[in-house]
Amino acid sequence: MPDDARHSRFDLVVALFMALAAVGTAWAGFESAKWSGVQANSYASAGADRAEASRAQTLASQQRTIDVVSFTAWLNALNAEIVADPSVRPHGSYTPNANAVSGFLFERFRPEFKPAVRAWLDTHPLVNPDAPATPFDLPQYRLAADQRSQQLVERAEKLATRARTANQRSDNYVLTAVVFATVLFFSGMATKASGRRVQLFFTTLAGIALVGCIITLALFPVQI
Repeated sequence: MPDDARHSRFDLVVALFMALAAVGTAWAGFESAKWSGVQANSYASAGADRAEASRAQTLASQQRTIDVVSFTAWLNALNAEIVADPSVRPHGSYTPNANAVSGFLFERFRPEFKPAVRAWLDTHPLVNPDAPATPFDLPQYRLAADQRSQQLVERAEKLATRARTANQRSDNYVLTAVVFATVLFFSGMATKASGRRVQLFFTTLAGIALVGCIITLALFPVQI
């Protein structure tokens, strides 16, 4: 093969390697930036969810305190009424008396708290020693704010995991861009080398690195 034809083919191969490496570097940089954006947004959302979870947990603590105080006040009032008149002692389901202090307090329990109190009263706690000590020990005692706080914490953990995954993917694309830079370097060295063997050596290195990068990029997840 004439030298001019060989050099022409060699220059074409090197130019193709450099063009593909340049495109690959640009794509890797673009994807790295996109995954960095996913990381930042996920961390920001996780932080917002944790802040909201903290507020929900604070609300749940306040509501729990209200329930404990109101239940204690009701129990004290009911006990005072029983001491004054033992006939009012409930042996079955409790029916609040609107004319009594205990009935007044009972009707003002928070709506979330009443199902637990009624379930507790159904166990006949005033005459049954095996009944739960308080309504707070029953599964019927549930606070929506508490559940929301837990859901927000779980969602924040998922977002934080997504952010860490996005960070790793961004780093992977950066590493691929670095390898593409070595393709450009080897291709440039091939054009500057004088000996045929040296040119072939650098061209082969550039080709191997280029193929490896292209295969790697094909396997990476894409964020648009």
